[in-house]
Parts: sequence; structure tokens; C-alpha cells
Amino acid sequence: MNVLHPITTPRAVLRLAEMADASRLLRYREQNREHLAPWEPWRDDTYYTLDHCVQTLADSREAVRLDRAYPFLALDLSAREILATFSFSNVVRGAFQACHLGYSIALRRQGQGLMQEVLEAAMPWAFHELDMHRVMANYMPRNERSGRLLARLGFEREGYAKRYLQIAGVWEDHVLTSRIREP
Repeated sequence: MNVLHPITTPRAVLRLAEMADASRLLRYREQNREHLAPWEPWRDDTYYTLDHCVQTLADSREAVRLDRAYPFLALDLSAREILATFSFSNVVRGAFQACHLGYSIALRRQGQGLMQEVLEAAMPWAFHELDMHRVMANYMPRNERSGRLLARLGFEREGYAKRYLQIAGVWEDHVLTSRIREP
């Protein structure tokens, strides 16, 4: 499985998160704290520390080693700034061959088509390098921007889950979508 070579798009370099990214990750978290708060689980102040970022990256490395998750960073072309993050997580092998896709984008990069560019480049990697049959992505109904993005990426609505995930301290409904690998 090729997880070492970055994927390059016209505006970003996509690669697995590395231990050396801790300060970049902290900067991304701090700069986007308010922007991402309505869409993520509740975070306490320790989440916004360098120690927590180091632990997150160590956990990420172990998840890759165990074939459980593949957390990526989308960096600017100079690889100095995190523009977005995405992860193929909850990897299940065998008869299912599936995972979940989660993502976030920096506030100042939102609305520029960057997340679509990033995920269009990453989806073939999930299907071919990870050998996924199904990639699932879920979004809150009020997150229309995410719903439109997933539709443009070829994800199809498969269901609706009431009180599916606890986001910002509230059990939120989610629209369930997936994209199946083309034969």
C-alpha cells in the first residue's frame, strides 16, 4: 500500500499527517476554532495545545500502522500551511471493504472549490491504494455546503440517522451518503 508519496493538486499537497506537523496542526486548530466548532464534537481547551496535537499525530500514526484510519493534511504548495484536513477512518476489511470520510477546511479557504479539488484527488487513492469498495460520508442536514460537495463528488444519499453523532454537545441528525467504487 503506497502511503508515502504525496498527491499534488493545482493548489495543494496531500499527504498523511506526520509527527513534524504538530505546530502546523495547532495553528490550524487555533485559527479555525470558531469556524469548525459547530461541525465537530465538543472540544475542551486541552485540544488547542501542542501536547494534544503531538498525541493526535502519534495516535494517527498508530491508526495507519493498524490499517484503521488514514488521516491526511492538505497543505499549500510550499507545505507550510494546512489548508484542509481529511481522513479515511473506521476502515473495515473483508466482505465490507469500506471506510468513513471526514473532512474540514480552513475558514479562509472555504468557498473556493478547494475541498472538491482535494477530495477528487484523494478518492482514487482510497479506492485503489486502500482497495475500498465503499466510502461513506455523513453530514448534518443544515450543513448544505457539505451536502452539495458530496453530491458533486458522486456520493449518493442512502439514509437519514436521527441523533447520529454528538456534535458541539448536541446529538445531531445526519444524512448518510456513500460512493461506491466504479468497476
